[in-house]
Amino acid sequence: ELPSKHKHWLLNLFKGPYDNNYYIRLIKIGRVHAEKQISPHFVSSTMNKIRRMLIDLLSEEIEDRIYRTKLKVAVHKLLDINLDVITSSYVEEEIEQFSTAFKLKSTLVSFAERFSSTMNLVLIFSLIMITLGVVGLFFYDIYRMFQGDLSHGIITALGSLLILWVLIELMNTEIAHLKGGKFNISVFIGVALVAFIRDLMVTTLKHEKLELAYYLVAAILILGVVYWLVIRSEARKNP
Repeated sequence: ELPSKHKHWLLNLFKGPYDNNYYIRLIKIGRVHAEKQISPHFVSSTMNKIRRMLIDLLSEEIEDRIYRTKLKVAVHKLLDINLDVITSSYVEEEIEQFSTAFKLKSTLVSFAERFSSTMNLVLIFSLIMITLGVVGLFFYDIYRMFQGDLSHGIITALGSLLILWVLIELMNTEIAHLKGGKFNISVFIGVALVAFIRDLMVTTLKHEKLELAYYLVAAILILGVVYWLVIRSEARKNP
């Protein structure tokens, strides 16, 4: 079992992605070493052996000197990061043994992480159930469209589609977050934008006061501009 775990770590060393989940895995590796009372000097020595092995392998296999140098630098950085994160668990373990406050903090943080993960799963499940409900509502609107007023049915069906689009975007954002990605603010602005568009559709359908429609149109234009600016900003940060 141990060789397979070492192989898994080595493959992930070059596979990535190097996100928060990768960091958490390294922390867990360090904690296991600390719990097994494996000396940090042994970890450092083993890491140096792996470093020499990889550097020698690059020297043998890569002929291009410039490219080989870049790869060696990358390997050094990856191993340094891994060694630093893994050995930091030893420091935390020692502090935890002598500090009651640190124990309490670790317990609270651990509970908060588990609670957050559980709530994320609850959120995903809720979004799935609501999405299925909206899909049913859309087909019901289609059914009503052929049973009565065609224009009324088209507008209500479009409203259901807008809600469905919002739910799908929220679900994709939450899934990306669970995988270690970042929240995109544009998604939440899009939710507000869709809500105003739907309100405008309902207002025109019910032939309510014209002033309300003007306010909704103005809000949609403002949110549209904000949405466009945020999308551009996110595109620059995540090319």
